Parts: sequence; C-alpha cells; structure tokens
Amino acid sequence: MWRLDGKKALVTGGTKGIGAAIAEQFLDLGAEIFVAARHQKDVDKRLAEWESNFGKKRARGMAADVSRAEDRAALVDAIRSQWGALDILVNNAGTNIRKRIQQYSLEEYQAIMDTNLTSQFDLCRLCYPLLQAGKDAAVVNISSVAGATHVQTGIPYGITKAGIIQLTKNLAGEWGKEGIRVNAIAPWYITTPLTAPLMEHPEYMRKIIDRTPMGRVGSPAEVASAVAFLCMPAASYITGHCLPVDGGFLIYGF
Repeated sequence: MWRLDGKKALVTGGTKGIGAAIAEQFLDLGAEIFVAARHQKDVDKRLAEWESNFGKKRARGMAADVSRAEDRAALVDAIRSQWGALDILVNNAGTNIRKRIQQYSLEEYQAIMDTNLTSQFDLCRLCYPLLQAGKDAAVVNISSVAGATHVQTGIPYGITKAGIIQLTKNLAGEWGKEGIRVNAIAPWYITTPLTAPLMEHPEYMRKIIDRTPMGRVGSPAEVASAVAFLCMPAASYITGHCLPVDGGFLIYGF
C-alpha cells in the first residue's frame, strides 16, 4: 500500500528542485522513472547520479522543452517505445516572469501559458492511451497556492496555476470510471532554483515567514512525499483534489 514497486513514472522538469526530489522519491519507493528537462547535460548528470545511487536501468530521460508541441510529442513517443504503458504522470515543469500586468508583453504571457498550463493539458491528452494501458494509473499536476489566492507572483503565473487546478478536477471527472486518478499539489515557497533569487531579500522573506503558520519555507522533499502518496495504492480512493503543501499559508493568505 505504501510503495511504488514496479511503477513506471514520467516526471517533467525532473532534474532540478521539486522535480528532482519527486524522481528520487519514486526511485526510493521502487519505481522506474523517465525524466524530461530542457537541457541534455542536466538530464545526463542526474541519470549518472541516480544510476550510482539506485542501480542501472531504473532511471531514463531525454531533453524536451514541454512548452513546444513537437517536444511533447517526441517525449510521449519515447515513453511508448520504452515502456508501452505509463502508471504515473507528474506534470511538474513550470516557469515564471514576475511583473505588474501592464509590463508584460503578449509573448511573455504566452510563454508562461505554454510552459505551465498548455504543456500539462497536452501531455495528459497525449499520455491518455499509455495511462489506460498502465496499472491503477495516477496523474499529479503541480499547481501552486498562487492558483488559489494572490501571492505577488504575477498574474499570468496565477492564471496558469488556477487553470491547472480546474484541469485536474475535470480530468478526474472524465477518467474516474476508467480507474485513472488525477490530483494536484499546491506548494507555497519551496527552496528551489526558481525561488532562490527571492529568498535573498530579507524583507521579502520576513513577509513570507509571517504569513506561514509553520514559520518556515518548505523543502522539495516535502512536496515529493505528498506527490508520492497520491500515486500510491494507499491513495486509491482519492481523485480530483488539490493538496496544499504550504505550511498552512492558505489559512492566512498574503
């Protein structure tokens, strides 16, 4: 009930931060993983590390920019060729540009939409036959507390993260009778390369901590544990939910 032995999982944005932590958690729990990231050198570095720690043939991956339709198609083709089925899909890849609304160009807006939301919609669509062929398949979409309330991260980012939550609910409704579960995770501030520049500002960090009941930021491993749980047999009757991993932030708001 509390393992992922033999499961085959795809994790996008799987070489850094939350994505890397998810991949490592899956490996530790007995799964095989396939990671995607934009740069082949990052993929190769992680695969070598995981081979050393977890053994050969448990981790695979490729360079793919999931904001691009052709890269998404190539990624799904690689999974089909490698496994022929998929038990777990984690849509983790994301990006952000922090500005006030009047400062965005339409190109910047579209880039955030393509990376954060369109990629998740399309990968769910493309992976559907593979998930059907999988066993007790589970999808986890990485959203954010920015999809539930204003957190000063920029409007396009908040729009995408809210859209991910609704995508999750709709897919859970469509796929429930087929035994494919779909859930989302909504992190607050987690120590990752994406948030590191913001955490260098003491005044901003004080605001973050003051709005967090647990009085600290989270770690990638804490998000990964929640993702892993939602993919386990132990969570077999949970679908259509968005689980905050936020130290209680949404109790307070920003």
